[in-house]
Amino acid sequence: QLQLVESGGGLVQPGGSLRLSCTASGFTFDDYAITWFRQAPGKKREGIAGIASLTARTDYADSVKGRFTISRDSARNTVVYLQMNSLKPEDTAIYYCAAMRWYLSDLDPGHDYDFWGQGTQVTVSS
Repeated sequence: QLQLVESGGGLVQPGGSLRLSCTASGFTFDDYAITWFRQAPGKKREGIAGIASLTARTDYADSVKGRFTISRDSARNTVVYLQMNSLKPEDTAIYYCAAMRWYLSDLDPGHDYDFWGQGTQVTVSS
């Protein structure tokens, strides 16, 4: 079965860090770009970080630039990470990853992604 699974979410205090994982099952990221999204209650889904498959180019939304880092696991081409540092309460959301054959750097959630994960909750609160 082809699927994506996110993990690593949880409760963290402001200023803390979390690392999310996006793990592919049934396929590898050799031919797929990965984008991380998030959706807070009452808000639209927002693309926050993406990584291309061939060039490993990365892009970030202004809201997370300098605090979040997207990367591939060099040993396993089935895992992409989102390292989140200096977390703020406004980072609270459900975080999703999605895979698509063609990398589009605009991080738009409206594109026709091939796979979506089920999401993992991140809560930043004291």
